[in-house]
Amino acid sequence: QVQLVESGGGLVQAGGSLTLSCRASGSIASINAMRWYHQAPGKQRELVAGFTGGGSTNYADSVKGRFTISRDNAKNTVYLQMNSLKPEDTGVYYCNADVRVIANSRIWAYWGQGTQVTVSS
Repeated sequence: QVQLVESGGGLVQAGGSLTLSCRASGSIASINAMRWYHQAPGKQRELVAGFTGGGSTNYADSVKGRFTISRDNAKNTVYLQMNSLKPEDTGVYYCNADVRVIANSRIWAYWGQGTQVTVSS
């Protein structure tokens, strides 16, 4: 079994910063892609930023220049540095990872439980 645990959410004023963390643990042989998703109230979950399996990064247009994704492979952890936060960044942020598990060497997608970010105007 594999678990993803996010942390770092909270309440911040517009223009402020937060750093989210997501650590993967369990029966992990390797981790391919890791991503952050944002779900605003009443809306669908959307990709914010991610690492591809090849290690390159991609960002939603709405966060380019403000958010930075980084990764510590030794700790199986991905981070999301969020600067210049806006009220529309409010919502739950979910971590997602494609993990090759030890048991059968297959790749499975896992999700964290989410962490709430609230940006006040």
